[in-house]
Amino acid sequence: MTIDRERQPVAVLGAGLMGAGIAKVFAAKGYPVFLFDRDLDTATSATRQINGAIAHVDGGRDVDAAGSLAEAVADAAFVFESVSEKLDVKRRIFSALAECARHDAVLASNTSAIPITQIAEGLPCEARIVGSHWWNPADVVPLVEVVPGIATDAHHVEAMMQLLISVGKKAVRIDRDIPGFVGNRLQFALWREAQSLVANGVCDAETLDEIVKSSFGPRLSVLGPMENADLIGLDLTLDIMRVILPDIDNSPEPGRLLTSRVAGQHLGFKTGAGFREWTPASIQACRKRLASHLDAYFSASGTGTVGHD
Repeated sequence: MTIDRERQPVAVLGAGLMGAGIAKVFAAKGYPVFLFDRDLDTATSATRQINGAIAHVDGGRDVDAAGSLAEAVADAAFVFESVSEKLDVKRRIFSALAECARHDAVLASNTSAIPITQIAEGLPCEARIVGSHWWNPADVVPLVEVVPGIATDAHHVEAMMQLLISVGKKAVRIDRDIPGFVGNRLQFALWREAQSLVANGVCDAETLDEIVKSSFGPRLSVLGPMENADLIGLDLTLDIMRVILPDIDNSPEPGRLLTSRVAGQHLGFKTGAGFREWTPASIQACRKRLASHLDAYFSASGTGTVGHD
């Protein structure tokens, strides 16, 4: 499958934060987009917000809220699933898509961690299912990990790569379908050690965040881990790793700090406390700081953001 000159219809299933962001990207580039959510009010509200946000974008096109799954995918050449991170839920959706989507449609999951092979295994449409892992916020962060399952046909993978490139995304193909793919494995390795350091009294959460933000964090945007190791020298890298690795947390289960906070309903922004304490004002300030930083960084790097073409 190749991308025609005409913008082919796109369906997005799930109108939450990620689904709405994905729909916004395609609509801003002139693709017909159908957004579906099991809660029609959620889909309608998200559609209204998206259409208002891209109203000034040249070549943009309004998103349509679909009243049913079948309606959303009836004409779609590409379908993006962006629902809860639960294997059984995703498999039910793809099983339904095998019945009601176009027989040639590319079916993508925006899962953050579940292997694509597990989602697709045994389904009639498994050859057409591919991972398409976007990063939050989807309309700002350019990278998308494209992940074939063991049964995914290569031409569907290539079609997804072409589609993402056509809307300005930096599509990267992952060679092996493993839990978390690449980006989240790196991110959660850092998070595990960060939580361990706080749990073991090495530092508090505020200090840990400040160390990351004011030391190696800014460097990561221009120098990847492998580049950095080459820069300092692999001999020095080896010496440091021999000292540090034996003492780094390697637990295969979530740590006690995280599990105890969740058990106590300290869930972060949504409850006003997580690893740190949050007020409405500090939450708003944090979101504003993040949005401003990402917009400035990606605009300067030439990738741009939706609504800033």
